[in-house]
Amino acid sequence: MEKSKVYFTDFRTHSGGMGMPAKLKKLITLAGIKNIDMNNKFVAIKIHFGELGNLAYLRPNYAKAVADVIKDCGGKPFLTDCNTLYPGSRKNALEHLSCAQENGFNEITTGCHVIIADGLLGTDDIIVPVEGATYCKEAYIGRAVMDADIVVSLNHFKGHEATGFGGALKNLGMGCGSRAGKMQQHNAGKPVVNGDLCKCCKKCAKECGSDAIHFETGKAIINQNECKGCGRCLGACSFDAIYNPNGNANEILGCKIAEYTKAVVAGRPCFHINIVCDISPNCDCHGENDAPILPDVGMFASFDPVALDQACADACLRSEPMPNSQLSDNLSKPDWHHHHDHFLDSNPNIRWKETLEHAEKLGLGNREYEIIKM
Repeated sequence: MEKSKVYFTDFRTHSGGMGMPAKLKKLITLAGIKNIDMNNKFVAIKIHFGELGNLAYLRPNYAKAVADVIKDCGGKPFLTDCNTLYPGSRKNALEHLSCAQENGFNEITTGCHVIIADGLLGTDDIIVPVEGATYCKEAYIGRAVMDADIVVSLNHFKGHEATGFGGALKNLGMGCGSRAGKMQQHNAGKPVVNGDLCKCCKKCAKECGSDAIHFETGKAIINQNECKGCGRCLGACSFDAIYNPNGNANEILGCKIAEYTKAVVAGRPCFHINIVCDISPNCDCHGENDAPILPDVGMFASFDPVALDQACADACLRSEPMPNSQLSDNLSKPDWHHHHDHFLDSNPNIRWKETLEHAEKLGLGNREYEIIKM
């Protein structure tokens, strides 16, 4: 298979030169976004609006740069995301819209409207068959995403407590799933608590997506009947007390994300952008963001989401860990088993390579790529 083209530019700018939004416009134009026929077409820009309290999400300026290019091509862009499973500021469309506005996403700052793809309660979805799927023969995708003629993913590339990293595949697969879709993807396994390691700090309960964690014995206990399997408690625990007894649960999760991505992109033009900055160890769904684990890398763009994520992962693996971060803390532990993989050393329970492998098998793209530097 011919190598996919991935376009890249770093974050360097010069006095009197172009600013970062103009640089992003130039990058995506060079990568070929204008070759898509957008005239009078609805273009969904899939983005994460960030949980309230989290400041690692992408600035609205990036969204405006992308929307401006789409409008220059005659397209009708809108920013979109689906509601979440867990309690927070984005579990229904009203709160989700308020969160987006508070975090700076509105018609003035981005030049386009914000639409919550799966409706008021997260139930407005379309069942999409997934050809070649192993785990999800049908995917539940937010209706507004499926109603769009074109999909552009604008992704904050960062670490993730369940998938290793979040990029184009994660933003599209998990992000475009309705609440039912997210439930389907998360049901591969449910975490349990090692009571000997639990310090009863109750951080896990604050992050729990279904109020399933209780403390009757003085230690955290996860009620398996109430647990949705969202995995947020895994990222919340600082003492490695929470783990998934299903050893391949995160591998299955990654494969399901790939299958959901295929449901989103199949049969229509798509384009993908990864902004690799503020590389926090966990998802932007958290109500906080820890210090970056790696230095800022740059901006990447491609028609191939698999090559794009692979290129960004490789660039991160070549980077040096940031001091005073979750990654450097782990690496400094005297008994730490070094994986020589920044994502795995940051979140030891994760799997990420399997997601890319499964996505390639599904025909979503190619892990072999050529970097074209702007």
